[in-house]
Amino acid sequence: MTLPLSGHFSRPLTIADYERLPEDAEIWWELQEGCLVMMSPRRPRQAAADAHLWSELDVQLPAGLVLLPNIDVNLELVPPDGPGHVRRPNLIMVDHDAYERANREGETLLRACEVRLVVEIVSPGSARMDHVVKRAEYAEAGIPHYWIIDMDDEVSLVECRLGEGSGYRDNGRVTGGFTTSQPFPVCLDLDGLDGFGP
Repeated sequence: MTLPLSGHFSRPLTIADYERLPEDAEIWWELQEGCLVMMSPRRPRQAAADAHLWSELDVQLPAGLVLLPNIDVNLELVPPDGPGHVRRPNLIMVDHDAYERANREGETLLRACEVRLVVEIVSPGSARMDHVVKRAEYAEAGIPHYWIIDMDDEVSLVECRLGEGSGYRDNGRVTGGFTTSQPFPVCLDLDGLDGFGP
């Protein structure tokens, strides 16, 4: 595929530039400091875990909260005329009011300031991106909760919470079962996410 910006931009892309790009049915793109970055291809195992995770969380979700899979988020790290940052997590959670506002205003990008939880399922080749780059970006964007689910070997989850000062804090990898009260009470069977086998 020829990048849609080829020959059209001689500078890093802003959020407005990104929003004007045509949809790509074959490849998902993110925007990192104004540069298009191709997302790692997802294998059936990750896609199945994605769907299973959404269904597990949705039945435990309190009223007033909405789960959205694979939707662009403007991280709002720079002014509107600066090199933009857009990520497309596997799953985000927002308040119902933010969901309604985005629909009412016809927005295609959600705002990081409205995201309460972001979840990334590590794909082949995305481990450093998810554990290092996106972890730093989501923390800088002020997203209070970030879960990183890794499907390698035994399924694990790292629960990152924004603490005082800078960056996320976590208690390391969790395997088997995951229980938390924040950002809402939930209990997950992590092994169940891998029910379709390697």
